[in-house]
Amino acid sequence: MSRWMRKRGLIAGTNPKSAAAETYRRLRTGIELANRTAGMKTIAIASAEPGEGKSTASANLAIAYAQANRSVLLIDSDLRAPVQHRIFDLPNETGLSTALAGRCGIAEAIRPTAFANLQVVCAGPIPSNPTELLDSDGMTALLEAAKERFDIVIVDTPSLAAGADALIVSDKCDGAVLVIRRGKTKFDAVAKAKESLESCRARLVGAVFNRTGR
Repeated sequence: MSRWMRKRGLIAGTNPKSAAAETYRRLRTGIELANRTAGMKTIAIASAEPGEGKSTASANLAIAYAQANRSVLLIDSDLRAPVQHRIFDLPNETGLSTALAGRCGIAEAIRPTAFANLQVVCAGPIPSNPTELLDSDGMTALLEAAKERFDIVIVDTPSLAAGADALIVSDKCDGAVLVIRRGKTKFDAVAKAKESLESCRARLVGAVFNRTGR
């Protein structure tokens, strides 16, 4: 993916006056309204299937929060097909996988971005045991530590169709947003995804109808 395509995906940062950027600000406001009494600080961004724009939505929502002067951490928890390091043009030699495996500290995995108030933990090298790493006490502790340090933590998850990883991560977060690609995602898949997320302890706080992939 070219640098031009990466920048095109970060519409909330590169074209903040656009209608698309306004959509992410509205999503941020909706989450904040739902969050008045719930105390949500970790938000999982999920999708029923791959290619629904979940990672793009995660990145733009994180930027929208950062533009509102919140300190934001975006975590790429897709340890099978990560893309946030490409979106933000960041190195991926260390990240969530190496932190959870004990090969680096979380501070070493946090990367600054070109956007004020926004930092990213890339996924890191693809491990042989992604489910076990995400389902570990270390992942729980990492999220708790992030909540102490940042105002909001956005977690890009794998698609729900990829297996248990997304549910494991969503269960560890305070809330979840479901991304649906208009014209692609089938109703049955959305209904199943919603049911799966509601079976977790995470609160489903909204849905995003997206027109782009990734």
